[in-house]
Amino acid sequence: MKPFHLTEMQKTKHLIFNIFFLLLFSLQAMVILLFASCEKKVKYADFTKPSHIALAKGELTDGDIIFQTNSSDFSNAIKLATHSHYSHCGVIFRWKGKKYVCEAVQPVGIKLLDDWISFGDSSHYVVKRLKNAFNILTPEACCKMVETGQSFLGKDYDNVFGWEDNRIYCSELVWKIFQRGANVEIGKLKQLKEFDLSSSLVKAELYKHYNRYIPYDEMVISPEDIFTSPLLITVKEE
Repeated sequence: MKPFHLTEMQKTKHLIFNIFFLLLFSLQAMVILLFASCEKKVKYADFTKPSHIALAKGELTDGDIIFQTNSSDFSNAIKLATHSHYSHCGVIFRWKGKKYVCEAVQPVGIKLLDDWISFGDSSHYVVKRLKNAFNILTPEACCKMVETGQSFLGKDYDNVFGWEDNRIYCSELVWKIFQRGANVEIGKLKQLKEFDLSSSLVKAELYKHYNRYIPYDEMVISPEDIFTSPLLITVKEE
């Protein structure tokens, strides 16, 4: 059998065919990159950089941390163990003209700010903000913080205060949103044994959740540790 040879015309058609598909592939890649870029810009555009005007007026903005408390036994145990007035916290974000709170409850989720406030005792709350939020909380940082919060949505509340990501509690969520999204650590991590575990209510809650195997060396961040952080200032209290 004679070897098969392409004619010049066939070679030309083959070359044109390859160039066509190469151009088509390049065009598809450019379209994908363009849409990815537009999506990124739109995503960042959802968040505006916290301003000095917002600071002066006491307006709430992206990345503000809100604190409240309620009268449940679990909440009271947290207050006794941490010597705090507050037992719950979350991070505020704005979206399409409304304010929401990203919080770790059962399960982790988001809630309209007004609904979140009404859950606390007497609807009392305090809002704190990074002192240098104007420089740190850029739209890009806010976006990363939102993405960090979104990664926890739907996960179970962690009532044994472990530091793994499979379950999460309120102040742990706030701490990780800032650390992973804005590279800021708000509050110093402590071991469980460093808290005041002496009251009967605290002991009852510990045995309720841990039985006899209490992980005293577990690293924990409490609402009080975040609330008293020198990195924060109070911007609103009602």
